[in-house]
Amino acid sequence: MKICKMNDRKVAFVNAARAMLGEDRTEINRPEIRAVLRKNELPNCSWLRTAKFRKTRGVYFLPTADGQYDVSSKEVPVQSLVTSEAAVIAMAPSAIGVMEEQDSYIPEKFLGYVPWGNFNMVKQVVKSRMFYPLFVTGLSGNGKTLMVKEVCSRLNREYVRANVTIETDEDDLIGGFRLLNGETVWHDGPVVTAMKRGAILLLDEVDLASNKIMCLQPVLEGSSIYLKKIGKWVHPTPGFNVIATANTKGQGSDDGRFIGTNVMNESFLERFPVTVEQTYPTNKIEEKILVNELAKNDKVDNSFVENLVKWADVIRKTFFEGGVDEIISTRRLVHIVNAFGIFEDKMKSISMCISRFDAETRDSFLDLYTKVDSGVSVDEIMADQHATDEDNVDDDDDEENDYS
Repeated sequence: MKICKMNDRKVAFVNAARAMLGEDRTEINRPEIRAVLRKNELPNCSWLRTAKFRKTRGVYFLPTADGQYDVSSKEVPVQSLVTSEAAVIAMAPSAIGVMEEQDSYIPEKFLGYVPWGNFNMVKQVVKSRMFYPLFVTGLSGNGKTLMVKEVCSRLNREYVRANVTIETDEDDLIGGFRLLNGETVWHDGPVVTAMKRGAILLLDEVDLASNKIMCLQPVLEGSSIYLKKIGKWVHPTPGFNVIATANTKGQGSDDGRFIGTNVMNESFLERFPVTVEQTYPTNKIEEKILVNELAKNDKVDNSFVENLVKWADVIRKTFFEGGVDEIISTRRLVHIVNAFGIFEDKMKSISMCISRFDAETRDSFLDLYTKVDSGVSVDEIMADQHATDEDNVDDDDDEENDYS
């Protein structure tokens, strides 16, 4: 017989577990732990899921309220162990339902991540553990989502991601009833999960949402929410915060680049104290990102990396001046170096990764890369493009004069 030091939180869990599973229980498995926590709205019991109490994989010794537990107890037959949350629910019909929950929502670190831009600012907000919603906006593929995830990873903070679409509604976000093994049970949505765990809630691509997302108004105020379907209140655990990412500022996309984005309700947007504009990284930072990606495939080619970044820089400058309709994102550059890691052919890798563009754009981008690869500077390329644009304007003027 062994004894562990108990406190009020541990005693509360032990008493709840025995009341739900039986007073004579000496062991408990993961689904049973989750069911007890959810039914009694208790905080996570990480103290129990340690080597000290582990009997076998996923099975733990359950101490008494005074801390005693017997490590020499007879092995419980596998058939007698509850192996699913559905079975736990069947044992405890008073439980409203159980979400399929992980032991931890702390994301893994991204190998080779390079902090840049708004990383430190977002990190300060998350580290403060204050409720201070952020709205992060910027063009696609510039690392908005990865930045939030990596901040949580480095700060050892739990992170719950909700991918928003035009179809997303209250049931998807807050929770609803699901059919599980022939029974209707309640499942928490990502918002409720994050609130209960004191996690960072990421509303990804939030500008794709319809007005159904207005159900989050109290959440964005830091208030408790009432789950009317099951008659329960959910209170935000300290540390809970909301970060939204979007390609627009909630005003829709006039140029048609982000089809499906919507003009969002002003009162919804007003509940975000800060809007963070995420641009593409500087050339030096982008080079570091690509060097790290190549290193994952045990490759080093600094000249290729430098040329890719210059090439993308010219395309972006031309895009913002209205000269082209497509842009090369940081994500697209990562795709290219990963393709190079597989095929070991630079032009093939570039061509494959930009084939999503129309043939004319793809061919012009490939031609531009050959110029960069041959040593032509960014300034020279931009000067040539401006000269070409001016010639085209002159030609248009001549045509107008011919027909005047």
